Amino acid sequence: MADVLRIAIQKSGRLSEKSLEIIKNCGIKFGSDARVLKEMASNFPLEFLYVRDDDIPTYIRDGVADIGIVGRNEYDEQAIDLEVIRDLGFAKCRLSVAVPHGFPYTGLESLQGKRIATSYPNILGKVLSERGVTASFIQVSGSVEVTPAVGIADAICDLVSTGATLAMNDLKEVEAVYTSTAVMIGRKEMGNGEKETILKRLLLRIDAVMKAASYKYVLFNLPEEHLAQVADIVGGMKSPTVTRLMETGWVSVQTVVAEDTFWDVFEQLKALGAQGILVTPIEKMTE
Repeated sequence: MADVLRIAIQKSGRLSEKSLEIIKNCGIKFGSDARVLKEMASNFPLEFLYVRDDDIPTYIRDGVADIGIVGRNEYDEQAIDLEVIRDLGFAKCRLSVAVPHGFPYTGLESLQGKRIATSYPNILGKVLSERGVTASFIQVSGSVEVTPAVGIADAICDLVSTGATLAMNDLKEVEAVYTSTAVMIGRKEMGNGEKETILKRLLLRIDAVMKAASYKYVLFNLPEEHLAQVADIVGGMKSPTVTRLMETGWVSVQTVVAEDTFWDVFEQLKALGAQGILVTPIEKMTE
């Protein structure tokens, strides 16, 4: 049997959904039945393991899986000797200190000698050590927010996305100490040439999908006299594609524009007389 690349993915939750979405967008077909814990892709040599996120680094270290997708927070907290293959950019969150509303917080120094409940003692310990702060950690794996109310801790340090859970437990976020996104991790040496080749093929597809998500395809009509100015504004992978229209003095321009600069470019195009501006998402993109 030919080699397959085995990828470990969180079995449920937002990280799982986004991980599977990016792989589907790579044209890889699989069932993703929630009751299945292991399955093969039907059109690519990739096998999925659906596991707890905190087990993924260990599975990779022990050779159970070849690669995996986890939050960077899990990777950094466990500090297993693996490598980040790609920062995938989704599932953004922050590790923040939160305290009861009556706590006199003026900075991390306010935590000196305090009890802090957290699921991330290694990350937090490194941050506090760099600031010369000594505190005691109460390691908990869930319901961190309740610990100050029941007298177990003076403050907490936990992952935050919206802050709604903190507010429900009468806590206020006072300082973000770390940020996390989803990352693909693997062993530093795969030890198998065929699996290395499969990984390169997978990364080629993922890179194309990720790049496409950062750009928009833009098509518009433009007075030809402004073409040089527009070329400076929009750029493109090499340069804009220009087609002459039947109406004298007008051209049609096709290009790609970075998502984070699109609205500035849009306003400049309108100011130069661009008409019929059509904007569409790009499914895949490479250079």
